[in-house]
Amino acid sequence: MGTREEGNAAAARIEELKRLLGEDVCRRLGIYALPEGFRLSVVIPVYNERASVAALIERVQAVPIPKEILVVDDGSTDGTREVLDGLAGTEGLRVLRHERNRGKGAALRTGFREATGDVVIVQDADLEYDPAEYRKLLQPLLDGKADVVYGSRFIGGESHRVLFFWHYVGNKFLTLLSNAVTNLNLTDMETCYKAFRRETLQRVQLREDRFGFEPEITAKVARLGARIYEVGIAYSGRTYAEGKKIGWRDGVRALWCILKYGLLRR
Repeated sequence: MGTREEGNAAAARIEELKRLLGEDVCRRLGIYALPEGFRLSVVIPVYNERASVAALIERVQAVPIPKEILVVDDGSTDGTREVLDGLAGTEGLRVLRHERNRGKGAALRTGFREATGDVVIVQDADLEYDPAEYRKLLQPLLDGKADVVYGSRFIGGESHRVLFFWHYVGNKFLTLLSNAVTNLNLTDMETCYKAFRRETLQRVQLREDRFGFEPEITAKVARLGARIYEVGIAYSGRTYAEGKKIGWRDGVRALWCILKYGLLRR
């Protein structure tokens, strides 16, 4: 997606903004030129998201970055599959399928194997995270500073929907425990938004099928010695009535995964 003419026009607009706003302001706003030939892979695991998946894909497509969109339908039974069938032929979109529900981690493994971009970003299909923030996530990678970037919901003063206190406490506890065993100082280990240089991701063998992916990937990229950055992102969380899926059992599994992949180095 994105022709050479479009790329040249975008570069010209960026140079004009730099002239008007200054280099420093543009960097803070995530306004910068992409490298020649750069391509992003957006991997979207989907399970029973009929109400949001088409709108999410539209938002991803609207981001002016050359990209491929890899949607992994993880055995949906609510009509999501039919919505995705209706998007067949959409430029840059590939739909991969699991015949039964296997979990977010399993869906991501499927998407990661098919990714061909220079950078791979994880995107949930529930509209809690805004694809317009991709440039913020990409900037430390394209500057040559980072191998992995986490989008933190707890730094940077970005807006977020006010929701569950105990989810917040659980997230902070899991992040703290993960940091203790990885010797990192992340503020949001459980965030969806994680961006990887593809060659870094290819060095990691993943095993977790559900939400244990988050502590597993964190422990394994830390063990690689990967350069990890965080950037602040906005967050519009949803309630269980609106379709939120993660539960207390996933929190218990996350505890085990922190110990398994951090301390036991499995």
